[in-house]
Amino acid sequence: MTRVIHTGDTHLGYRQYHRPERREDFLDAFRRVAEDAVEDDVDALVHAGDLFHDRRPDLPDILGTLSVLRDLAAADVPFLAIVGNHETKRDAQWLDLFESLGLATRLSDDPVTVGDTAFYGLDFVPRSQREDLDYDFEPHDAAHSALVAHGLFEPFDYADWDTEHLLDEASVDFDAVLLGDNHKPQKTELEDTWVTYCGSTERASADEREDRGYNIVEFADQVSIRRRGLPTREFVFVEVELGESEGIERVRERVGQHDLEDAVVVVHVGGEGDPVAPASIEEYADEEGALVARVTDHREVTDSGEIDVNFADPDDAVAERIREMGLSRAARDIDETVRASKTADSNVTDEVERRVRDILDEGDDTAFQSAEPEATDGDSAADDAAEPVQAEEPTKTDGGDTGGKSTNADADPDAGGNDQPSLGDFE
Repeated sequence: MTRVIHTGDTHLGYRQYHRPERREDFLDAFRRVAEDAVEDDVDALVHAGDLFHDRRPDLPDILGTLSVLRDLAAADVPFLAIVGNHETKRDAQWLDLFESLGLATRLSDDPVTVGDTAFYGLDFVPRSQREDLDYDFEPHDAAHSALVAHGLFEPFDYADWDTEHLLDEASVDFDAVLLGDNHKPQKTELEDTWVTYCGSTERASADEREDRGYNIVEFADQVSIRRRGLPTREFVFVEVELGESEGIERVRERVGQHDLEDAVVVVHVGGEGDPVAPASIEEYADEEGALVARVTDHREVTDSGEIDVNFADPDDAVAERIREMGLSRAARDIDETVRASKTADSNVTDEVERRVRDILDEGDDTAFQSAEPEATDGDSAADDAAEPVQAEEPTKTDGGDTGGKSTNADADPDAGGNDQPSLGDFE
């Protein structure tokens, strides 16, 4: 039997809400996973990508990671990992550095056998380059095998990667596919193969309300996947539905019912009551000891006047204007993220950066070239609604980070390129 911890999406270095405390929280969560791996004497700690939040982590993040990996090495717990979309560089990866120091093993299409299980790796590959993948893995003679991969795989939310095609085309029969990228823990069985996301180890978005944790995977007569939670910083979620004439005092009352000490406080205001200034609630939460507070009030304000507005659909009118502007594909993609996607407001910046990076990774220079403005015939915006602007990549709950999906990194001009992808060393 082989027993491993399956984790991922640790996003080390993420200074969420611009708070250094949150940056430390992400490292602390990763350290707890490693401590559990040592204490439980598992056969390996398997990381499914996005070890770092950014391809250019700061020195404290690198040193903190080295400290954790050294603890694992001292306890003889192998660290097996792949490269995720957040940390992908065009040249050598950070994971290569850790491998050169004897602190990690970068999984690829060559098997790495731990116990009686062979582990393979598939780094994140942009969607435009996946047609070139042949899923040709080197054979193994172990009793079991597992693929560790990073991306949005079917049949889970926001998927853009055909899992059944991967399993059918792969030269190796996998007992399990251990995934990263989607921050929501999930599992299912496809073609007698278990497919599972471990979820992120810290909340990279206020949309990630479930407890954080990781998977414990056992390979024996059957594959067993169990979930274990992680203690992380408290997130307090407050939903307030205001009745008529209710306002800021009611919101304060509801928020005050919770212990806010050192917590991240997320308040959503709805209902028919008076408008609420977010700053006043955030100040109140700060006085009650919250680490940070975020308040959203997206209620529509009804005008009771006699003004007659004749829009068939405001979104259609905006879409028509966007088509008339002749924006590049990259610009339209960014517009969709900012204006029309399901990305949480707090994650828009990260998601835009992720999408720009993905376009650069594709090496398609035409994505930034202006398009010919679309002609309009003067009819209503509703007539043009049959051709809405669509993004090239789906949005995850993330983040991205998702995952968010998610997802959330710097746009690096060095990230582009036309190198052919390979399973073990995507550049």
